[in-house]
Amino acid sequence: MPKRRKVGNLLALAALSALAQRPMHPYEIATALRAWGKDQDMEFKWGSFYTVIGNLDKHHLIEAVESVREGRRPERTVYRITDAGRAELVDWARELVSTPMTEHPRFRAGLSVLAALHPDEATGLLRQRLDLLEAAIRQDREALDAHLREIPRLFLVESEYDLAMRDAEAAWLRALLAELTSGSYPGLDTWRAFHETGEMPAELTELAQKSSTPKANPDTPTTHTPEAGPDSSERPDSSSRRADTTG
Repeated sequence: MPKRRKVGNLLALAALSALAQRPMHPYEIATALRAWGKDQDMEFKWGSFYTVIGNLDKHHLIEAVESVREGRRPERTVYRITDAGRAELVDWARELVSTPMTEHPRFRAGLSVLAALHPDEATGLLRQRLDLLEAAIRQDREALDAHLREIPRLFLVESEYDLAMRDAEAAWLRALLAELTSGSYPGLDTWRAFHETGEMPAELTELAQKSSTPKANPDTPTTHTPEAGPDSSERPDSSSRRADTTG
């Protein structure tokens, strides 16, 4: 289980990483995070940004050092990270790097209800996804190579990870599509018969009954019978990423 934190929003982690470099006012922090591509690394809700800054201040993870005014702009409060804030940043980074957590990608949700689609349609959609994924991989690899000519690899390691995960997904999709196209995928005839006759085959009826029975071990994976269609997943654009010195 993840540790319960005083300010658990990932925006707080990003803000602490920015302030670990130098004191800034909130607008500077937000500008830096966008420039570094932190909103591609973490799921942000920018509308809560100033609330997060206030909560960091409230819990003494950051502190105000001065107020500045530039021209006719409103006065802005400059914050710096505290010793407690640095300790929180390091502890949070350790947890995220060391401890695997269950995540819920949209593509996985779609795969869980893949049986709702006719196998021919599913094959076409998976091939479409693979085409888009391969194009994205080429684009991201070019962008990463360009960034590596200017930015130390340490500060692009998350982009390397993203690329490796997409490569792995593409390889898995190719293998799955090969089975579906050749007809060697187990249960393909039953899957097809369900959609073409409109009748649930006996083996699927029995499977549905078994899978709806509560299991003693909640971690045991369940099987999926036709229910609903999949969602598509969205890929963030990484072409505008610049480096920050916190990774």
